[in-house]
Amino acid sequence: MINIGTKIAELRKEKNWSQTDLTKAVDVSRDIIGKYERGEHSPSIEITTKLADALEVSVDYLLRRERFGKYDNEAIKRLEGIQKMDANSQSKLFDIIDTYIKDFKARQADS
Repeated sequence: MINIGTKIAELRKEKNWSQTDLTKAVDVSRDIIGKYERGEHSPSIEITTKLADALEVSVDYLLRRERFGKYDNEAIKRLEGIQKMDANSQSKLFDIIDTYIKDFKARQADS
């Protein structure tokens, strides 16, 4: 199981950020970011929230293995909007999405 420190380090590196870049986004010291990444300390809930926002993941993703935690916030907002739709509207939208996915997979297979 990957701990929160490992996730913080991986996500930071994916963004091509130094620890200093992350400290500026979260407003904590570089020393404490290093301690989080090494597993010497765990961030408070407040700092975990700031880290999740800065790293563009959900708090759930940082705290445990969430399958969709790395989706960008815009995709999550769209999914939340779909959840609020009536079943008929959802069905029509899913038909459109499925068509695009099928087309994408066909183009990938032809490449």
